[in-house]
Amino acid sequence: MSKQPNIIYLHSHDTGRYIQPYGHAIPTPNLQKLAEEGVLFRQNFCINPTCSPSRAALLTGSYPHENGMLGLAHRGFSLHNYEQHLLHTLRKVGYLTALTGTQHIAMPTKDKQPWQVSGYDRHYGEDHCGRDGAIEFLENLPDQPFFLTIGFGDTHRPFPPLEDSPDDPRYCLPPAPLPDNQETREDMARFKASARILDKKIGEVLEALDKSGQADNTLFICTTDHGIPHPRMKCNLEDSGIGVMLLIRGPGGFTGGKVIDAMVSHLDIFPTACELAGAENPNWLRGKSLLPLVNEEVEELHENLFFEVTFHASYEPMRAVRTSRYKYIRRFDPREKPVLANCDRGESKDVWLDHDWQNRRVVQESLFDLCFDPNEMGNLVDSPDHQDVLKDLRTRLEKWMKETNDPLINGPIAIPEGANINSQDDLAPGKIVREKEKKS
Repeated sequence: MSKQPNIIYLHSHDTGRYIQPYGHAIPTPNLQKLAEEGVLFRQNFCINPTCSPSRAALLTGSYPHENGMLGLAHRGFSLHNYEQHLLHTLRKVGYLTALTGTQHIAMPTKDKQPWQVSGYDRHYGEDHCGRDGAIEFLENLPDQPFFLTIGFGDTHRPFPPLEDSPDDPRYCLPPAPLPDNQETREDMARFKASARILDKKIGEVLEALDKSGQADNTLFICTTDHGIPHPRMKCNLEDSGIGVMLLIRGPGGFTGGKVIDAMVSHLDIFPTACELAGAENPNWLRGKSLLPLVNEEVEELHENLFFEVTFHASYEPMRAVRTSRYKYIRRFDPREKPVLANCDRGESKDVWLDHDWQNRRVVQESLFDLCFDPNEMGNLVDSPDHQDVLKDLRTRLEKWMKETNDPLINGPIAIPEGANINSQDDLAPGKIVREKEKKS
């Protein structure tokens, strides 16, 4: 490819795969059009289903325990080296870099704003959604290839009120891990309302890109950080937590409404951008370019994928390995009860709390057959017929942790100095329930 493509990385908060192109009854016509014009990845996964670590993995092409983002940026975590951000690799081959909207991997310092900490050349707007700044940028394009990051927060809680939405909770279906009742339907109706808002804003950005005349030479990457903010989704290593949308349109074969079922991950985006931009892959990258898969040169990129959680609101270390058939999850936390602080507040969480979720036992190891149990409800760790699979996946996970120098392999990870992490006392079930009742 003779001409370097522009690259737009558009990311949302907490959307998972709950949009129209993935078959959900959630009207997102602009995302549907993007899928029909580009490529949709049915089995794309984030590396860590918490906000900052997920974005850090994508933007550095490395695991959070390698790049330093073990927890949330606004709670005191940061990258070891912001020079590993994708923008610096692209700048070396002539790209101008810009940010609009939320970014969530850097916090302000004494003399720098977050966008300057990351290293962007330009920053547009202060709005949380990124739409206005993106449109301003696209109406005044630079005379060089560009990398534009656009951040949206619309599907993050709190969701918009139902009075302003056409979504009737009586006819909504809650996500699979949750019971179907009035509270969970209302919760999902509010999420749907937020997804409509997100889709409208994305449509406005796509329209501005079309008007700019650069759409054909722009790689438009649309994804999200992790699953939706409901129990056993966001902050969990089941597919309901790590399964995320990925729609890409543009040069390199990302056209024609292709749908790809092979497993891919956020780690594959950095090397894909490098290949299209003519940049050399840094030596720390863990993923693979998507181009051979998209252009049907190979049928799959990965035999297995690895995932992690360490800190969110609280410390809850978990690691996982996934193949196309099986998932193995291991907890490295001695607590035997749910870490309630790591689930966002909402009607669905209230339902589980009202039914004694806080006293349910949490298992330390889980093995799931994703063909016969796609919702990951039947733990096969003790199944005599699956001991060989269990042994194999345990070995793969341990090997990966050693090869990537995961600090968890040596025992519990200390809370960094200055980090804001909920203590054990903050997690007392009685306190959580009382706060919930006080709010209601």
